[in-house]
Amino acid sequence: MGPVITTQSKARIEDLIQKGSDEGATVLVDGRDSKISGYENGHFVRPTILQNVDPVGEIARTEIFGPVLSLIHLETIEQAIALINSGQYGNMACLFTTSGAAARKFRYEAEAGNIGINIGVAAPMAFFPFSGWKESFFGDLHGQSNHAVEFFTQTKVVVERWPKDWSRQF
Repeated sequence: MGPVITTQSKARIEDLIQKGSDEGATVLVDGRDSKISGYENGHFVRPTILQNVDPVGEIARTEIFGPVLSLIHLETIEQAIALINSGQYGNMACLFTTSGAAARKFRYEAEAGNIGINIGVAAPMAFFPFSGWKESFFGDLHGQSNHAVEFFTQTKVVVERWPKDWSRQF
């Protein structure tokens, strides 16, 4: 991850990481207070991973717009979909599973514009459209690239990866 745009943005992201920790999340990888040799005055935040994020905490209800991965573990696919659908944002949601049935249910019922199945970032190429749902976009269009002509549609991108050794498991 390169620099974030301003000192204020860096501070906001680092404050959210701390808030997640304060709410009980474990900071597995901490990207705060990053210094890059030769760019000491830059606004760098390295990748950060928070585990066991509180599903009703501030970190789970905020679009961070920084290199922070928040992991929330739930018991059922219904709980996962309910959590996603209860939020005000809908940019991206990812599910890691060995169940094709769970993946299918998640794909069709999760209210997010970018869906990842067994992949952590559901927009692997720059030409994919921005498909944020709910409050996950700025302005009145979801436009980028050819997607801009679709104006007020609500599209969904699904990216899946199924490792070969999972293909025969039930």
